[in-house]
Amino acid sequence: MSRDKIVETLIKKGNKLFGLPYEKVKFTGNEEADTLLNDINQFPHAYVLACVMDGQIKAERAWLIPFYISQELGGFDFDKLLKLDLNSLKEIFKKKSLHRFNDTMAENFHSAIQLIHTKYNNNASNIWKDNPKSATVVCRFLEFKGVGVKKSTMAANILAREFKIPMQDRICIDISPDVHVKRVFARLGFISKDASNDELIYCARELHPEYPGIFDFSAWEIGREWCRPNNPDCKNCYLNQFCPKNI
Repeated sequence: MSRDKIVETLIKKGNKLFGLPYEKVKFTGNEEADTLLNDINQFPHAYVLACVMDGQIKAERAWLIPFYISQELGGFDFDKLLKLDLNSLKEIFKKKSLHRFNDTMAENFHSAIQLIHTKYNNNASNIWKDNPKSATVVCRFLEFKGVGVKKSTMAANILAREFKIPMQDRICIDISPDVHVKRVFARLGFISKDASNDELIYCARELHPEYPGIFDFSAWEIGREWCRPNNPDCKNCYLNQFCPKNI
């Protein structure tokens, strides 16, 4: 009974987020950076490049990278990015210490620019235009160097949930195998503590096949805010009365 109530609560939370009107997403807490990332009409590549950068460091720091590069270039028009050669980009990454793995992420950033140029006609919004299937959007993000299942599903999920981008379905927007999400699912008793990423993904598919990613933000938020690795704040979590607390 508690399991059903947990699932019901998380789905209700996810549906509520979808029902809300668009509101500026606070990716970084930096007003200028978030303005750039939210402008998917004029600078859709900023959002895509931030998704590519997300990993191995705190999300807020990763999502600041396009903004810091825009400061170096004096703007973030795609034409400016196209003129950047790989060595110049590596110098910017190292100079500003943008990432834990500066060379690798500079290569991924540069590769993403080239893919947007060659495949999407310099317009990253072509990735999600014309009401595509969710599988199409996820597959397109997977084509970017350094992007796996976690980043691609996260990117598609944010587009659908936060930016209200229309898609034909949500069946292929899986839950992202984030460390916080996995910890929460384990403590809720949905998966074992040593479960693989695949087990997490298929668990979410079983719980809500039409949109497995509906649990993504809520589980991530619970993990960040209350269900921390050490000293979890159970009493303030909205799942407290139902959670089996497998800690």
